[in-house]
Amino acid sequence: MTEAVPRYTAREAIDLVTPGFTELTGPGDPVSQVGHVGPVREYGPDGPLSWQGYEESRARAAARTGEEESVVCGTAEIGGTATVLISFEFGFLGGSLGERTGDRLEAAYAYAREQRLPVVSLVATGGSRMQEGMRALVQLQRVARQSTLTREAGLPQIAVLRDPTTGGGWATLGAGADVVLALPGAQVGFAGSRVRPADADPAAYTAEAQLAAGAVDAVVPPAELPELLGLWLHLLSRPSAEPAPPPPALADTDLPTTGWEAVGNARSAQRPRATAYLDAHLARRAAISGDRCGGTDDGMLCGFGVLKNGGRTVAYAAQTGTATRPAGYRTAARLIRLADRLRIPVLTLVDTPGAANDAEAERQGSGAAIADVFGAVAAARTPVTTLLIGEGGSGGALALAAPDNTWATPDSYFSVIAPELAAAILKRPPEEVRATADQLRIRPQDLVDLGVVRGIVKPVKSPS
Repeated sequence: MTEAVPRYTAREAIDLVTPGFTELTGPGDPVSQVGHVGPVREYGPDGPLSWQGYEESRARAAARTGEEESVVCGTAEIGGTATVLISFEFGFLGGSLGERTGDRLEAAYAYAREQRLPVVSLVATGGSRMQEGMRALVQLQRVARQSTLTREAGLPQIAVLRDPTTGGGWATLGAGADVVLALPGAQVGFAGSRVRPADADPAAYTAEAQLAAGAVDAVVPPAELPELLGLWLHLLSRPSAEPAPPPPALADTDLPTTGWEAVGNARSAQRPRATAYLDAHLARRAAISGDRCGGTDDGMLCGFGVLKNGGRTVAYAAQTGTATRPAGYRTAARLIRLADRLRIPVLTLVDTPGAANDAEAERQGSGAAIADVFGAVAAARTPVTTLLIGEGGSGGALALAAPDNTWATPDSYFSVIAPELAAAILKRPPEEVRATADQLRIRPQDLVDLGVVRGIVKPVKSPS
């Protein structure tokens, strides 16, 4: 953490994202207004541990911050979408979680499910409250259960990480959200600044480091946060039972006459790539990033967007023509499962020579990562649509393909293995690679005849 990183109060953080906020948890009565189930606990002097001076510390924190607890809960409209908004007050005992914090969070989540509202958490916490001991630590179980129940109810959860976000708050409300955004320079990590190893690199405990490690979806300047939050809430709150339509082809390419010509078309540097298709097909989009296991892959673009034709939300997982890394497959699986839970149709764009097969990819679990995508597509109840836009290299490409709803562009091919590798396995000389490509029947029209794709999409003809 540097001096340049602002630490917003709970109310200042709320003002960053919305001009209107209605508090659900009033001073002195944190749960009755939001349908808390069960009796409100009676707290003895100095809390459950009788920690000497605890009540005085709470009173000083309340006087200093104007809050009765370390979290403020309420409702607000962000970008036109009604939401339950949770904001931590770090000035109140370091934004720590105690029993009363757990009461407020549980009630807020219950209200969100009752009213069918998404949850946005503006997190700034140092962890669990020491003065309440294990009674404080078990609040993480309460929070995790509420988050899980809300997830099972099909409601989106978005976290915004402020400075600092550490300990159990990061490991539940933060890292457990569907979309994780962070403010620049914020301390983010399970270990707080006072409990890290003495030789720990402080740069590893930042929002930017967590983004690079695949644990955060985006680092967002405060001025951009309201618009991006509004977009995310819009995207994730619009379910649809209709499949995403396959985009039209972007290149006016004739169907290839030979298998090798199909390979050449797909490998052409002039062929439109995934970004061009997403730009042409979606009016607005927001990306997720990272596999939540320590990795990212720029060769797999994942996120949600608004269709230009019809305005519906679709999720997308798009290969960019490179060999896909294990982190890319895991990110795609995360995207597909999130879309499935929120009942949002999925569009996948297949374009890869195959899965990365270097030693590092094997160490990162390429086989398990590919299996994860196969499983996510197979289990999806939301409709999945696939467009083959370039190379379809073996199982690394097939993992993203919808079994009964895959389409192809004229400048694409799909093969059990690249023709060069097939010839090598069959111990054929290099001059037989072209003939091998024909034997494999990899042209778009061959794929239709074989029943692998439903059809070949045509380019949109501009009016003459």
